[in-house]
Amino acid sequence: MEFEAYGRKVEVIHGDITKVEADAIVNAANEGLRGGGGVDGAIHRAGGGAIMAECRKIGRCPTGSAVITTAGRLPARYVIHAVGPIWRGGNSGEPELLRSAYETSLRLAKEHGLKSIAFPSISTGAYGFPLEKACPIAIKAVLDHLAGKTSLERVIFVLFTKDDYETYVNQARDLLSGRAS
Repeated sequence: MEFEAYGRKVEVIHGDITKVEADAIVNAANEGLRGGGGVDGAIHRAGGGAIMAECRKIGRCPTGSAVITTAGRLPARYVIHAVGPIWRGGNSGEPELLRSAYETSLRLAKEHGLKSIAFPSISTGAYGFPLEKACPIAIKAVLDHLAGKTSLERVIFVLFTKDDYETYVNQARDLLSGRAS
């Protein structure tokens, strides 16, 4: 699915984020920037040791924030490591922390003059954030960013499973029904 928002392109695709060509891909990272399972492990494996070497130099990244590194062997220029919250029922600031992880990633893209960025569904895997709650937070954060001054021309949501892809497509349609392009 592809749509225009504020004169910029937003795509929702079903695929592998490590294969997406973009100025930056976003990694659903942990606070220690140690690599891990899911998308985090896949990005580190595909990108090679250069990514982990930079992560070690940075050291840590607090939940709700993000840092930027090289992309190593990936078809991107950078990896933005965004740390989303672990779901604890929704009453521990998880929605705000998730939005902040997306906003910080978008701000880093703007600061680096990037034209394209690809996001996974942050925190909805091992961290247990319900997809139906996380998806509108992600889409709204992107749309709000695109409504302002930004270097971004293209934002891609890359969903690994067909169910996640369908949820994003349906939520994007719902959210866009009331928004100006």
